[in-house]
Amino acid sequence: MAEFKVVLSDQKSGRSFKVDVGGGAAGALIGKRIGDEVDAGIFGLQGYRMVITGGSDRNGTPARRNLPFAGRRKILLSGGAGFKPRREGQRRRKTIRGNEITADFVQINARIVQYGEKSLDELFAKPAAEGKTE
Repeated sequence: MAEFKVVLSDQKSGRSFKVDVGGGAAGALIGKRIGDEVDAGIFGLQGYRMVITGGSDRNGTPARRNLPFAGRRKILLSGGAGFKPRREGQRRRKTIRGNEITADFVQINARIVQYGEKSLDELFAKPAAEGKTE
């Protein structure tokens, strides 16, 4: 089964949180596209909703929102995700991934659009080390 690292961006606090997703929750993301709004309750974040903003596969190949297919293709780019031109008018053929999430993805980037009752800091708080003296 697929396993993803979902990086959630919280624009209120300016922080990002990593969620390791596997099993049924990962299966719920397969077939979604960049720009889709998803309920984050499947990751244990009750009341939260997120928008998928991007991702990459195991080779680091980025996904682009404007390519309506699943898989990788070599396309001619003049800028945007996957290519930063060094001079004006420069174009290059690069391998880019389409906007449909498949099992080949490793990382999925997302942005919180609706917040739940508990804050993300509370949900992702690291347990305090008990018995630790300073």
